[in-house]
Amino acid sequence: MNRLLALALLLTATAHAAPVYKFVDQNGNVTYTNVPVPGAQQIDVGPPAGSRPPAARSPAAKPRATVSSGAAPADAQVAPTVQKQRDAGRRQILEQELANEQKALADARQALTDGKAVRNGDERNYAKYQERIKKLQDAVTDREKNIQALQQELAR
Repeated sequence: MNRLLALALLLTATAHAAPVYKFVDQNGNVTYTNVPVPGAQQIDVGPPAGSRPPAARSPAAKPRATVSSGAAPADAQVAPTVQKQRDAGRRQILEQELANEQKALADARQALTDGKAVRNGDERNYAKYQERIKKLQDAVTDREKNIQALQQELAR
């Protein structure tokens, strides 16, 4: 840990001006230093992170998204017809998810109803029965919340 910290400090403090040397002793211990040691190898650490100025881009070099179909305004990244297709696909997925959640809710409600009617043999203690019923009730609640969220998303 101390070596890693020393290396980080050394690299950030000296990377811009002084060379950095890596030395491995006969026991395999690695030492990084800015002082040349016999048998050490000089390593190139490059400039410190964030010290390079970002490459300047001319407005002409700015990449533009290509539009596959339909007319789009000059700065639009997606044509309106393509966006409508995406929206329709998204809506179809949400409707399918809603149908799946509604089926899962019906199954969870049935499991809760069935679970309340029967007391398992290992539930001699009423707290175990309540714990099992609580899990079933939580499953119903989760499905109801999912359905509500999907309906809100579809209402947009």
